[in-house]
Amino acid sequence: MKSEIGEPRICPRCGCTYTERPALSRADNLTAICPDCGCRESLDSIGISAEEQEKIISIIHRNYAE
Repeated sequence: MKSEIGEPRICPRCGCTYTERPALSRADNLTAICPDCGCRESLDSIGISAEEQEKIISIIHRNYAE
């Protein structure tokens, strides 16, 4: 997967624009998705509820912004 960090892309999973390094979707191991969707797919694979996933992603965003 060759792509530049900072280059705006649209996530095919959620439709949001992102500029961070993409994650590789677990669905097909080919599709580049936004980091948040990558986290959601990972957390979903271990049985974390959608509500808890959003809390975790919120914490990541809060700490990454510092």
